[in-house]
Amino acid sequence: MPKLKSHRGAAKRFKVTARGKVKRGHAYKSHILTKKDAKRRRHLDEDTYVSESDLGRVRRLLPYSF
Repeated sequence: MPKLKSHRGAAKRFKVTARGKVKRGHAYKSHILTKKDAKRRRHLDEDTYVSESDLGRVRRLLPYSF
């Protein structure tokens, strides 16, 4: 069986923590920021974790990260 390739787009967007959780950034932070208030922009800057329901999809895209 050949080696599996990682999905390169997903590899740039997700990081696996030491405990096996997957970190991700928030969307809606790249442009049209003038109408978003400072609190919203500040909270969009913080990383969060991929939800349990989406974890299987991410694991399939990053086969050797877990």
